Amino acid sequence: MAFKNKEDATAYWSANVRLMLTLLVIWFVVSFGCGIILVDFLNQFHLGGYKLGFWFAQQGSIYVFVVLIFYYTYKMGKLDRKYDVHEK
Repeated sequence: MAFKNKEDATAYWSANVRLMLTLLVIWFVVSFGCGIILVDFLNQFHLGGYKLGFWFAQQGSIYVFVVLIFYYTYKMGKLDRKYDVHEK
C-alpha cells in the first residue's frame, strides 16, 4: 500500500479501525447480547417454530456475522478507493 502522504495513511487506518470496532460491537451485541443476556426476553417470541433467543444463539448470530463480512468488504472497497490504495 502506497499512501500519498502520512496524513492519508493515518486517516485510512483510523477509519479502518473505527469500522472494525463498530462491526465487532454489533457482532458482540447480537451474539452475546441476544444469544445469552437477552435470551429470556427474546424467548417470548417465535421464529420458524423456535424460540427467538434459541434461534439467535444457534443461527441468528451466524447470519449476522456473514452479513457483517459482506458489509466490511463493501465499506473497505469504498475506503480503499477514497484513499487510492485499491488494487488496480
